[in-house]
Amino acid sequence: MHPKPQKLELYNFCYILFMKKYLIITLAFFALSACNKQQDLALKSADKDYILKVANEKFEKKKWKDALALYERLSNLVAGTDDAPNVVYNSAYANYYDKNYKLAGHQFKNFSVTFPQDKRAEDAAYMSALCYYEGSMDYNLDQTSTDLAINEMQNFLNNYPNSDRSKNINQLIDELTYKLEFKAYENAKQYYKMADYKAASTAFENVLDDYPSTKLRDKIYDYMLKSKYELAVNSIYSLKKDRIESALAFTKQIEREVPGTENAKTATDLRNKLLKEKETFTELEKKVEARNKELKDKQQAEEAKINAEKDLREAAKKAEQTRRDSAALATPAPAATFKIKK
Repeated sequence: MHPKPQKLELYNFCYILFMKKYLIITLAFFALSACNKQQDLALKSADKDYILKVANEKFEKKKWKDALALYERLSNLVAGTDDAPNVVYNSAYANYYDKNYKLAGHQFKNFSVTFPQDKRAEDAAYMSALCYYEGSMDYNLDQTSTDLAINEMQNFLNNYPNSDRSKNINQLIDELTYKLEFKAYENAKQYYKMADYKAASTAFENVLDDYPSTKLRDKIYDYMLKSKYELAVNSIYSLKKDRIESALAFTKQIEREVPGTENAKTATDLRNKLLKEKETFTELEKKVEARNKELKDKQQAEEAKINAEKDLREAAKKAEQTRRDSAALATPAPAATFKIKK
């Protein structure tokens, strides 16, 4: 029996599809082998032009690691030649696309400094700033990289004040500055969570001093109000009066600065509580003062009694001494005796 026409057509279709896939895989294998062979030849070659040609081809095909290996091979071969700027420039971009931001930033900066007359110098300076931006760490990590990025972007603005890229650079600076603000804010919040209200209040004040235009002002005010309140009501006796007054002054400041806001509402609520706390403390202060006066009077009375007894003892001692001295004067001296020699 012969296969049915429909089954035969399906069989032929599957066979053709298989052969096409096989052919594609075979061609890809040979192409890959050829590329690898070309890469190996270029890496072993001493022909500058050939290495540069292959490196640029790899760059165009977005094979960044292959291109970087060849550009690195070329660094000494093209030094002092007209090809040097292109090698440095393409190496920087290859590293950028390969996400080696730190190295790319260094190479872009090196290009802009070494070849200031090159028409690509501005682009290199911009890319250097962008690389530092990409290298900025998350807010909860060390922010040295963020500070460096802001400085690098500010350098770009100083060197190219009329650049079309200035707007974007300013936006990136704002973004990174906010990251620093948020880190400082989160650090201050940790003090509050640990109930270290004095440190929290100081830390939040520092955030406002360092970043007066911060977008976190409302949240910072809220934590400052609560920190100063908690510090006042939980303070030791000797510091409580001053801290209550300080907290009350801050609630009034908030009401003046942001009237009608949630912060102002919180300030009013806390001020009422602080006024009650002040009344209670004033009563306690009166009792303490009365008790201190009572203790002081008692102490003075005890001291007066002790001093009086001491005076009596001293008077008695002096009287006894006077009596003895008088008795000694009234008693005649004994007669003199002489021994007669025989």
